[in-house]
Amino acid sequence: MDEILIRGALVVDGSGAPPFEADVTIGAGRVSAVDSPGSLRGSRTIIADGLVLSPGFVDMHAHSDLLLLTDHRHTAKVAQGVTTEVIGQDGLSYAPVDDRTLRNLRTQLAGWNGDPPEFDWNWRGVGEYLDRLDQGAAINAAYLVPHGTLRMLCVGSENRPASELELARMREELARGMSEGAFGMSSGLTYAPGMYATTAELVTLCEVVAEYGGYHCPHHRSYGAGALACYEEMIRISRQSGCALHLAHATVNFEVNRGRAPELLAMLDEALDSGVGITMDSYPYQAGCTSLHALLPSWMFSGGVEATLRRLSDPASRRRVLREMEFEGSDGAHGVPIDWSAIEINGVRHPGRTGHLVGRDIATAADAEGVPPGELYLDTLLADELGSSCLMHVGHEENVRAIMRHRMHTVGSDGLLLGERPHPRGWGTFPRYLARYVRELGLLDLSECIRHMTSAPALRLGLSDRGLVRRGMVADLVLFDPEEIRDNATFEHPRAQPSGISHVMVNGVPVLEHGKRNDATPGRALRRDGGGTA
Repeated sequence: MDEILIRGALVVDGSGAPPFEADVTIGAGRVSAVDSPGSLRGSRTIIADGLVLSPGFVDMHAHSDLLLLTDHRHTAKVAQGVTTEVIGQDGLSYAPVDDRTLRNLRTQLAGWNGDPPEFDWNWRGVGEYLDRLDQGAAINAAYLVPHGTLRMLCVGSENRPASELELARMREELARGMSEGAFGMSSGLTYAPGMYATTAELVTLCEVVAEYGGYHCPHHRSYGAGALACYEEMIRISRQSGCALHLAHATVNFEVNRGRAPELLAMLDEALDSGVGITMDSYPYQAGCTSLHALLPSWMFSGGVEATLRRLSDPASRRRVLREMEFEGSDGAHGVPIDWSAIEINGVRHPGRTGHLVGRDIATAADAEGVPPGELYLDTLLADELGSSCLMHVGHEENVRAIMRHRMHTVGSDGLLLGERPHPRGWGTFPRYLARYVRELGLLDLSECIRHMTSAPALRLGLSDRGLVRRGMVADLVLFDPEEIRDNATFEHPRAQPSGISHVMVNGVPVLEHGKRNDATPGRALRRDGGGTA
């Protein structure tokens, strides 16, 4: 038999059912048997006495769109037990594009994904991008058609409604992307140009997604001032379009929303009870992370990247920006007047110009340099050509804890993995749930937490053959010690590998063995085809 035997595992099968001891065999990329301890044989044996065997974890919100192609080890996710990522998030990614759109995106997204030199951008459509992933990746990937990219391609970067002709073209491009295997559409409504879309535009596009059985994953218009009204808008879009809704990094942030998670959850429960299909994801940290330029008011981005850079040099535009950001609350900064001490620069595009700012909040850095913090912020964007990223220390632990316990919750790291000091969620999200919130605090039962990471996201994605440890399922698997698993990544040392995860398999192929990453690249693009197979 050319089968791998995992002997004597404590199986947490992903369904939410209690753990049970079993032998498990893997052959031809799938689970071939699950039976009582000592009953099975294999050509290779992994002794799992005392270790938990679970389905591979699904990261429902990832930003590995380029790293899956440039870093074939992808240890940040493999070492956490992640076997599938959902990419194309927040309305901005690299397909479908034309040459002009791709040039803009490469600059606009440098703070998220970098802009690797000598990289071969040999795709333009969604299907071509998925084909590129099929050439070999560390783990599997599911793609969402990004609404902001659609808008940039079909409308441009201007702050205006789409015409009927432009909207028709967006629908065509979206339908093409869905037919080529995308699982839905993402939107980024605090990012240009997606933030220029009306509710009606989003309803019209979500109708297309619904026709293909996909879902809408919005980064909605505010997680700060008016956050609950913005969640309500997304629910309304789902009702009107008939499209399933998955709320990205679902939380409410900033001081205005301290302790308000129960209000959000009550709203979601009411919608669920009325028949709206809603799921959500979150990460177990209080700080957020995004491009530094994302905090600017929306009008700064009208016309594209070059127009934005010109405005950053214009004294009148700078005065207007700072008035809105510091006193009124810009739409890019979630409608809340900016607290510069909460904004920490954690990655830059040009270290020779701005590298000295990494790891410092803007208020402290500005004070040391004897300049107003807003001026330092604008000067940094200009010097770094919009390539900086930042941490936003604006969350609340009580909100984080309330949301993770909801019945429709799944896990998404939202990890940006580049930069000098990336957010530790990129390396620590999944073990942190299991260590802190299961073992240490007891807020989640082990079986229920595993369900949030495995079968619940598989159900949302329509992956009928993943997310469970059962005979015939694809062998995306994780073996870990429930007493030793721990996230080691911190804000000071964000790239520390977690402890306690010994083996990870992707499509039946080991990619982590005895805690060490090997060179295997069995990951593939998953396509929304009813079966969800690689």
